[in-house]
Amino acid sequence: MSDQRVTIEITDHVADVRLNRAEKHNGLDVAMFQALRDAAASLRENRDVWAVVLSGEGPSFCAGLDVQDAVQSGALAQADNLDQRLEGELVNLYQAVAYDWRRVPAPVIAAVHGNCFGGGLQIALGADIRIAATDAKLSVMEIKWGLIPDMGLAVTLPPLVRQDVAKELTFTGRVISGLEARELGLVTKVAEDPRAAALALATEIAGKSPDATRFGKRLLNDAWFADDADSLLLESRLQKALIGSPNAMAAATAAFTKQPGEYVTPELVVD
Repeated sequence: MSDQRVTIEITDHVADVRLNRAEKHNGLDVAMFQALRDAAASLRENRDVWAVVLSGEGPSFCAGLDVQDAVQSGALAQADNLDQRLEGELVNLYQAVAYDWRRVPAPVIAAVHGNCFGGGLQIALGADIRIAATDAKLSVMEIKWGLIPDMGLAVTLPPLVRQDVAKELTFTGRVISGLEARELGLVTKVAEDPRAAALALATEIAGKSPDATRFGKRLLNDAWFADDADSLLLESRLQKALIGSPNAMAAATAAFTKQPGEYVTPELVVD
């Protein structure tokens, strides 16, 4: 069993993040929760990462909570603390491992294969894009234990599927294939090799202006359910910062010359 629950390799501005508990189908034990939290935090601060791929070693993306570990560690006995937020944040620790991928400025692509159950599915939902194997198995599985999904699904699922679809999946916990997940809108696309497809897409994204992709992610995350006035103002403020910036000029040069853009580490900030 590996002590390094999550590995990160960065090549050409693409971070390859892998859940690394293959022998347990990347089940979420206490160490995995903390490792995922640390991984997202490190990428949130790394301006040289322009795209992220999140995947799992071994036969599955993530089979969800390691119930045996949760019982042995006493994690299930800490339910009284679930409504306590991490210092200065919106989330508790368990929500953070899924929600924090939304807070990574760079686009995050989840590559889903094998089992993607419960907390594992909620981690994948925290990504911006999901590519699944056609035969991947996905489930909002918390109903099996008499519980509700509580790792950010209330935020991440509503933009993806109709409310009745979300309810049916939550009430039944039924297992669906990657193909059905695409039809429902739960995943973006399917591929024979989802990790290879995710890495190819991440490489394509990393070849664009990192300021524009970061601002595009922020715009769509923040404005999706905001009122019209706030959404339109945010759109204008982000665009104002981009126009004339070094990476916007590099993108324009690339468009005219049909050559790869020569981009610099993003520095633009809009509060």
